[in-house]
Amino acid sequence: MNKIFFKISILLLGGCFLFQNLNAQKIPAYKINDLEALIDKSEKPMIVNFWATFCIPCIEEIPYFIKKTKEYEKHDVSLLLVSLDMEDYYPAKIKSFALKQNFAAPLAWLNETDADLFCPRIDKEWSGAIPATLFVNNKTGYRKFFEDQLTEEELDAEIKAMLN
Repeated sequence: MNKIFFKISILLLGGCFLFQNLNAQKIPAYKINDLEALIDKSEKPMIVNFWATFCIPCIEEIPYFIKKTKEYEKHDVSLLLVSLDMEDYYPAKIKSFALKQNFAAPLAWLNETDADLFCPRIDKEWSGAIPATLFVNNKTGYRKFFEDQLTEEELDAEIKAMLN
């Protein structure tokens, strides 16, 4: 009985810390200049995933982005989930949605409405469709963009390519 109680207590405590961490997380609002500067100055290999709360393929792929980022923690791979939701979703609805989905990763909101302005600054071929993901390793000059949902296997292969 004590072992079961102990296991349940550990699970509840861990869940509380996760919930508290996600709940305490601030969601910065970036203009495209800010986001570009963050990407350009990153000293770590970085994955920038563009998503929205209404995008089913986005929501499906984010859990394994989080999982793979944790697997590559020793390589200092960072993940930033950039919401492209409308202004009235920022920050409360984005935060609430991320909490419900257990998106335990840094979040940001792109405070831009003109996709013709911000898309080509991320990648000149980006049509604005999501999910979209940018892989950057400034130390090696690696930069690759995907405008599609990635499978877990594709994500793993891309992280490996970014690290080499």
